[in-house]
Amino acid sequence: MNLKVNQLIANLYEQLNFIDLEIDNPISKSEKAIEIILIAIANVKKVVTKIGFKSNAEEIHFFKDIKPQFTSKLIYYNMVYKIEMKRPNGGNRVLKKYYNNELQKLKAYFDNELDFYKYYRSGSSYLDYKYFLRGKYDIKLALDSYYFETDSSFSTSHDFKVARILANDLIQLYLEDQLIMIDNKELGDKSQRKPNMKLMWTGSKVALIELMYALHTEGVFNNGAADLKDIANYFEYTFDIDLGQYRRVFLEIRARKSEKSKFITTLNEALLKRMEKSDEAI
Repeated sequence: MNLKVNQLIANLYEQLNFIDLEIDNPISKSEKAIEIILIAIANVKKVVTKIGFKSNAEEIHFFKDIKPQFTSKLIYYNMVYKIEMKRPNGGNRVLKKYYNNELQKLKAYFDNELDFYKYYRSGSSYLDYKYFLRGKYDIKLALDSYYFETDSSFSTSHDFKVARILANDLIQLYLEDQLIMIDNKELGDKSQRKPNMKLMWTGSKVALIELMYALHTEGVFNNGAADLKDIANYFEYTFDIDLGQYRRVFLEIRARKSEKSKFITTLNEALLKRMEKSDEAI
């Protein structure tokens, strides 16, 4: 089952990345993403129904780590859709207040679910048999009423809460990006300086974002004092590229099951091969 589900995850992420690059309007993007995610979830459910689980450990792993990867994306795009549909008309001050209010809603959810946040974020597992096995709900664990309306064959008492935590991380980054964009508009042009020669970034945006985070982590700009936002702005200006929600892309890079630093690894391998060629021009 793991092989089939992992393929579904990979296909979903590939489609969502394509949508992210091809569609700029957040409402249209969310509508298309939700359509694709619903199909993916339906396909995962078919796999689970047909094959089932070999052990409690496998079932816990699925509902704690696998299914939330799908449902968190559904929650995220649905929340983005609602946020943008309700966005008020007005100036920067009005928009800032609106987005900050949405951030406060996330904090309120965090405060309300603090105990489970601590349990999940700390990597605890002593209650997994109650949280992530079907039919093992405990009414004393502050269950949401929606649980009793879900398909019990494809849900546990807390898999949706995990998905909500993951989705809230993405929503927070989305809202912070909107606030940054507003600030950038207020500041006007970031710089009047232009390089003598125009270089175009022809690799993928994901690769550039991976490189950007690596350089920021290593502290190679301004003796490590450069902020990630400033580095992103510089890259966007220099290469005339829109990195979009680069923080969300980094979360997806971090969530890769293998080759988390795929582009950096490719760079290293290519450079080592070049060094090995004695006749290579320096």
